[in-house]
Amino acid sequence: MDARMNDENVKKNSQPLSLRVPEPSGRPGDAPDFSHLLMDPAGVVERPEVGSTPYEMRDLAFRLIRVLDDEGNAVGPWNPRLDPETLRRGLKAMILTRAFDDRMHRAHRQGKTSFYMKCTGEEAIAVAQGMLLSREDMGFPTYRQQGLLIARGYPLVEMMNQIYSNAADPIKGRQLPIMYSAKDYGFFTISGNLGTQVPQAVGWAMASAYKGDDKIAISWIGDGATAEGDFHNALTFASVYRAPVILNVVNNQWAISSFQGIAGGLETTFASKAIGYGLPALRVDGNDFLAVWAATQWAEERARSNQGATVIELFTYRGAPHSTSDDPSRYRPGDEHEKWPLGDPLDRLRQHLTVIGEWDDERHATALREAVEQVRAAGKESEAIGTLGQSRPSVKTMFEEVYATEDWRLIEQRREVGV
Repeated sequence: MDARMNDENVKKNSQPLSLRVPEPSGRPGDAPDFSHLLMDPAGVVERPEVGSTPYEMRDLAFRLIRVLDDEGNAVGPWNPRLDPETLRRGLKAMILTRAFDDRMHRAHRQGKTSFYMKCTGEEAIAVAQGMLLSREDMGFPTYRQQGLLIARGYPLVEMMNQIYSNAADPIKGRQLPIMYSAKDYGFFTISGNLGTQVPQAVGWAMASAYKGDDKIAISWIGDGATAEGDFHNALTFASVYRAPVILNVVNNQWAISSFQGIAGGLETTFASKAIGYGLPALRVDGNDFLAVWAATQWAEERARSNQGATVIELFTYRGAPHSTSDDPSRYRPGDEHEKWPLGDPLDRLRQHLTVIGEWDDERHATALREAVEQVRAAGKESEAIGTLGQSRPSVKTMFEEVYATEDWRLIEQRREVGV
């Protein structure tokens, strides 16, 4: 009797459980609201020694490394003090990347390709890191790092041939458009299975160290894909074996239509996920070319001196749709990108170069025009070979580069096809 009465009292006094589903600060029709963001002023975050322990520098996982202030000045201890020519090359590479994106997006609308993904607003990340690291270091990118190839001078025609899946496609029709592969340019084949590139990068770096080589690896993953088990498995191996790898989390606020809070971005920063694995973490303004360069340089030095991996959260905003299959106006305020408090990476580097007297409106107009002309010329050359459905790799390539030695089954299949 007493037990039953006790159970009834517990039921009366207990509260019903509720499930929280995170919601973004704005939906279509709302005014953009970024008041919740954690951002330091430019130049105030300290730069630790490369040999600092993760514990000593753990607060950097919650700060924001910035170099360029609102007036375009480079300030603070993270200023990499790049020479003007390097800065100009960086700006021109970002301009060219955006021009390439614009043409390829239009090509999709014209039915010339089945798919495309722009990196608008994120150009500083891939361009700065692509310029800084060697081609012999291996990059394991996602689908928004086309700036790596463009900054390193990879032929635009080859990129277009892959996007059009034409007869000159360097991957011979075996990949979706924009999933490039260029070993000679330090660009590992993109995988559509999100998260897989991070353990691959760690494994590659471990192999490099095991062989006594001097090459490091670098990977990129979106904020949403950090919820994949592959990301956490990779952090474990990177920490235990001190793999010489840089692990980038590109927090562009949206994983298709899911905002970054669904992957835990409201609870803590993505950089702070490194702390539990005993890894150093840096949180960086991803729209600041100089800050991206400086943080990557710090992580590179750490990796090359056998001090292991670094996790870098690159804080940015995906300005364009997730892909040509996406309509962001259905899930976020239409003008949210324009109101992003960290601005546009091209505008900010242009402003800095102008402030130091190494750029002006005339040179900027010339750079824009030359980028468009370069992309247009590459487009004409690639489209002369063929766009989607107009030409395609030979059927015989289906049997090549799969097995080292053909067995009787492949020989018979080739015979049946007539190649």
